[in-house]
Amino acid sequence: MNNVIPIMRKELKTYFNSPIAYVVIGVFLLVSGWFVSTNLFLSGTADLRVFFQIAPLIFMFFAPAITMRLISEEKKTGTIELLVTMPIRDEEIIVGKWLASLILLGTALLFTVPFIIFLVFLGNVDKGPLIGGYVGLLLMGGAYLSIGLLGSSLTENQVIAFIVGLAIAFLFWMFDKVLMYVPPVVGGVLQYLAIDFHFENIGRGVIDSRNVIYYLSLIVVMLASSVAVLEGRKR
Repeated sequence: MNNVIPIMRKELKTYFNSPIAYVVIGVFLLVSGWFVSTNLFLSGTADLRVFFQIAPLIFMFFAPAITMRLISEEKKTGTIELLVTMPIRDEEIIVGKWLASLILLGTALLFTVPFIIFLVFLGNVDKGPLIGGYVGLLLMGGAYLSIGLLGSSLTENQVIAFIVGLAIAFLFWMFDKVLMYVPPVVGGVLQYLAIDFHFENIGRGVIDSRNVIYYLSLIVVMLASSVAVLEGRKR
């Protein structure tokens, strides 16, 4: 952790010393607030159900946008060569950058707390789905960020990194949307791989270990893949 923390701090400073963090958080709050207020005024329902339903789609776009520069910019400027020659392991670089992006995403989620306070005054908010929803958002967000980081490690072009990250994230989001077109055996596998499927389960307020293990496993696989890409540059 001695090397992970400085890398994480460096990326956080880059985020918050530039418009990146404020634009991401601002747009996220605008989109989220629009769905919450629309649900409140059109259906008269004081809850965050619509927000949790649309969150997987929001994160699918926001996560690659947050992570697209993390490795690709280092490659473009040549600083990645300096990093990999220093006494820092590749996995420390990847984990440090991933943690920084996760903190940024968590900060954006923290700014949605006023939504909860506002809804509590309007009605009885079910605490189970609310807590489960936010736990699920952090886990799902971490998975999407690890996917975006892999996309960033594959190229030095930030736009291409965004597109690659978005394409992989979209693939995981689509897995359980095509179940009717595949045999049941294949459908079971695709459903388990679907990133949205596991979030729906946690969003009901039941935090099942199988769903948590899925997200943690996906994060580890994607981060390990990013490490493998970095190590490939040394050969």
